[in-house]
Amino acid sequence: MTDPEIARLIDLASDVVARARRGGADVAEAIARAGSELSVKVRLGEPELVEEASHRALGMRVMKGKRVALTSTSDLSPAGLERFVADALELAELSNEDPFAGPVDPSLLSSPPYPDLEMADPSGEVIDAARARALAVRGEDAARASDARITNSEGSTFSRTSGGFGLALSSGFSGGYRGSYHSLYVVPVADDEGGKKRRGYHWSAKRHFAELDAPEDVGREAARRTLRKLGARKVASCEVPVVFDPDAARSLLGMFAGLVMGGAVYRKSTYLASREGTVVASPLVQMVDDPLIPRAPGSRPFDGEGLRSRRNVVVDGGVLKTFLCDGYSARKLGRAPTGNASRGGAGGVGEGTSNFILTPGETKPDEIIRSTGRGLYVTEMMGFGFNPVTGDFSRGAAGFWIEGGELSHPVSEITISLGFDELWRRIDAVGDDLDLRTATAAPTLRVSSMTVAGA
Repeated sequence: MTDPEIARLIDLASDVVARARRGGADVAEAIARAGSELSVKVRLGEPELVEEASHRALGMRVMKGKRVALTSTSDLSPAGLERFVADALELAELSNEDPFAGPVDPSLLSSPPYPDLEMADPSGEVIDAARARALAVRGEDAARASDARITNSEGSTFSRTSGGFGLALSSGFSGGYRGSYHSLYVVPVADDEGGKKRRGYHWSAKRHFAELDAPEDVGREAARRTLRKLGARKVASCEVPVVFDPDAARSLLGMFAGLVMGGAVYRKSTYLASREGTVVASPLVQMVDDPLIPRAPGSRPFDGEGLRSRRNVVVDGGVLKTFLCDGYSARKLGRAPTGNASRGGAGGVGEGTSNFILTPGETKPDEIIRSTGRGLYVTEMMGFGFNPVTGDFSRGAAGFWIEGGELSHPVSEITISLGFDELWRRIDAVGDDLDLRTATAAPTLRVSSMTVAGA
């Protein structure tokens, strides 16, 4: 049975699509959104920020021939909707033609029934500011009470968001769904030698509130991660194996995702533009974009253009299998879309990932460290030292020095570098610790050798 609120949003989107078509648009596509957000931050037990808002808005893309216009509004009054449609039609008249503009082939559009991906948790919507504050306080208190060396805090934040949308296309598609997301983030501070302050953090995030880690567990882990940074120092420049923890590995994977977007390929802004079907990574590497994982952050039953969601294997055994395309980039490249369209609040469409995952291996993270002998364990990367056209990669980093297969001491103020193409080829271990807190996710991984620049 269709959710009544989603049905109303679909009706609203369908109404403005019909109006635009009557007004002379060849193509009209509208998205109606509604939802609410709450974020409460406490610091040292006292509330520092409380933000709560709800929204309801429309976005539309219209086409007259090959001329495209985008517009959006939050004025849903009768007069506001009339202006909204009129503005879209007028903007289309003023736009330049784009020979690749157009909707996806109607034969590709999806239809019900869709899989139940359990994306929404109604229980989270009843969490008010008082309860959110209590959850944040519990997390921060646990961090501060865990060790006397935790002397300060940058705060603890609980956030929730929930909402839904309705999508209507003049080519015949209509549909919508709800989603939710909850998170708790704790940031303790400890005093280090020389008056330095060391800041660490930990967080938990899930679509369903009941699956969040207990606030006390989040706080204690945040404190542990902060305290282990005490006494951080540089290391001598060298070439050693580098192990990336899941957060750092996720950053690498996010950069790789940008390289396989259809838009990057036709703009020649990725070094992988001509590499489809070739080896681009270690045989241990498999990357998938999978929107069909129940309760995962990036899951969806259909994409922003109404195409049924599907699992795409992007890299298999180190070989690049496909690029991820929406309808526009697919036309530019002369191929079929992959169901990776993402539609923004203003109605614009671009390609994007859903749940973009580096498939986990079978090795425990501790075993990867034990088998490293001597090297670097990276927990943070800083800066923006990556060129997607050339693959040059150099980032500031912090983490721990590995000696004798153990984490021996914390390390900071260093730089790691290696060509990005070679980095992926040199992966010789992949952990089993994948955690889908975010839509881009990776387990622990090890690169057999990188340049570490330090003292």
